[in-house]
Parts: sequence; structure tokens; C-alpha cells
Amino acid sequence: MNLNKNILVKLKQAGLRISNKWLVKGVSLQIEKGKIVTLIGPNGSGKSTTAKIALGIYKKIEGEVEKYTNKVGYVPQKITVDWTLPLRVSDFMVLTENLKENDVNEALSMTGVIHLKDKNLGDLSGGEFQRVLLARAISKKPDLLVLDEPVQGVDFTGEIALYELIKKISDELNCGILLISHDIHTVMSATDHVVCLNGHVCCSGSPMDVAKNNEYKALFGEQASQILSRYEHRHDHIHTNEGEIKKN
Repeated sequence: MNLNKNILVKLKQAGLRISNKWLVKGVSLQIEKGKIVTLIGPNGSGKSTTAKIALGIYKKIEGEVEKYTNKVGYVPQKITVDWTLPLRVSDFMVLTENLKENDVNEALSMTGVIHLKDKNLGDLSGGEFQRVLLARAISKKPDLLVLDEPVQGVDFTGEIALYELIKKISDELNCGILLISHDIHTVMSATDHVVCLNGHVCCSGSPMDVAKNNEYKALFGEQASQILSRYEHRHDHIHTNEGEIKKN
């Protein structure tokens, strides 16, 4: 029974073992409406596997998955597109979905690419294509949005803009987001809860909690922790005109 109506999916000691090898083990987390949970960790740490467990893609798992919504949007880490095909953005949006034009326009507008509606996919920049993928994922107004490395192929400035957009989507649609990222520093500005994986949960909590954790420091280095601490210092309070410090 879901006593908290805001919870969309909950993992309890979830894991996946294939050919006697654990891809990930003992993961517990929950995603709520309007909240962003970010999975970080080195390559091969089980981030994508954990996301697929949450989506229900893997059936024979260890532990439990409690899922309270079927309205899910998903942006995979890799998507195969034949860039030589004359496929317009508008065609791509409805390729596998039965969408009304109003829904298409609204999603493209929210992600800032409505002006690209009649442009061929092959002519888009990396950032533009990622925004189209986001638009496609939110076109049916999902309760849960799973984003696997949604800023790949985008420069640093574009990364920051995309993370701000993801935060805006979470706020406006009141959807829960499971975000996978290797961009440890920039992603922290747009997340409520961080889970650091390395085959298992090394640590979890607020960005500040994770930045202080010794296992996080061991994985990403003391310098990464210091950068995050400085970020939190800039963003966890405001300085008033009278010189006082107030918490946000």
C-alpha cells in the first residue's frame, strides 16, 4: 500500500545478477512527484541498470520494486537514428506515439524547440536533439521521467541550460525525475537527492551530504567534494541588504 501518495516508484534492496555477476546490488531509493533523484557514479557502476530496474524492464531481480504509476517518459542513453532519412522533428515526435498536434506543440514549446518543428533531425545540433528527445518524453505529461545521460553531446553552457530545463519540467509538470549523470558538478544545481553508485550504494542524501561523504571523495577526489561544498555555500542561503544571512 502506498501511504505517501507522492511516491511514484520505490526500490527496496534491488539488484540484478546475470551469469553469477552482480551488475548492481542492494539499491534502495524512492522517487516522488516534483522531486529529482540523481544517480552518479563511474562507468559500469550500475546507473543505467538501476534505472531499468525502476522502469520495470528487468523482471528477474533481487529485492523489490513498488511502482505506483504507468505514466512514464524515458530518454535512453543511446538512441539509434538513421540520420540520412529525411525525418522531420514533427515526424519523429509521433513516430511511435499517437499524439495530438496540440500535445506536440506544447512539449516542443516547453523544451524551447518549437521553431525546429519542420526541421530535419539530421540538421539539429547535439543540444537541439536532446531537447527534442526531452519533448518526446514529456509529450504525454508523465508522472515519472527517467533521463539517462540527457546532456551527452552538448557543450558546457548547453549542459547548464538543459539541467535548468529539467528542473523547470519537474516544477511545471510536477513529475518525479530519475536522472543519470556523470556531470557531477553541474547536475547538483538541479537535484533534490543524490545516490552515488559503484555496484552498490556508496552514499546517498542531499548534494551537500554526498559531497562530504568519504566514499564519494574516494571515488571522485577531494577536489570534487570542495567544488560541491563551494556550490552549496553559494546556493543554500542569501545575503540580505543588511548583511544578514538567511537560509533559502
